[in-house]
Amino acid sequence: MLRSNPPLWRESRLPAERVALQLDPVWRGVGVPRGDGQAVLLVAGFMAGDPTLGTMAAWLKRLGYKPRRAGLRANVDCASRAADRLEERVRELHAETGRRVSIVGQSRGGSLARLLAHRAPDSVAGIVTLGSPLMDELAVHPWVKLQVRAVAVLGSLRVPGLFSKACRDGECCASSRELIAEPFPESVGFVSVHSQSDGIVDWRSCLHPAASNVRVNASHIGMSVHGETYRVVARSLAGFNAAAPQSPPLAEAA
Repeated sequence: MLRSNPPLWRESRLPAERVALQLDPVWRGVGVPRGDGQAVLLVAGFMAGDPTLGTMAAWLKRLGYKPRRAGLRANVDCASRAADRLEERVRELHAETGRRVSIVGQSRGGSLARLLAHRAPDSVAGIVTLGSPLMDELAVHPWVKLQVRAVAVLGSLRVPGLFSKACRDGECCASSRELIAEPFPESVGFVSVHSQSDGIVDWRSCLHPAASNVRVNASHIGMSVHGETYRVVARSLAGFNAAAPQSPPLAEAA
């Protein structure tokens, strides 16, 4: 349960975080492990699409990875339907490259990444979730919760491409809820990044018992353009890419 409302004004840091990233050595790949061509699927957050992770995609490409888009224009579809499409995408990338795929998901995208890890552990090397309310999907600012409910109402009225009220406790996503209640696959790396200064999600809901929970000092939206977050992502991907995929030890990045 959400214990207190995150201060939404903290999200005003986003422009400064973008500028700071351009000045950070990590943007040039300094001081972080390089990639070796592994595919990394990027999954955007609630009401966001692939372009919101474009900066991270460009950085990962320069680092030596093969970033791949999830194909989302806006992450507002039923979780099970979205996971069906994303699982197909992951398995295609696995078959194409001959290597398991890593996934970086922001906010709701991280929740989908966790579901994919449960559904396709043989094709997923590891996941990094950025500010994802894994333990309580509604542990968010009331303004965001209002948007969630508005989408759910429209979905319940059968507007196509939207989740509905039934997705939370109805039959459509029952199998997905049961799946994520099972132990997280041991063969899949799992890193959950949170920020105690997150202005949208209650950071406590990001702490997953099976994950390496890493703290950064970033805004919620700004995690996708944040230097310390990028360092965590680079270290995590390198760990997933090891002979025995693993998560880095429990630590704080900032």
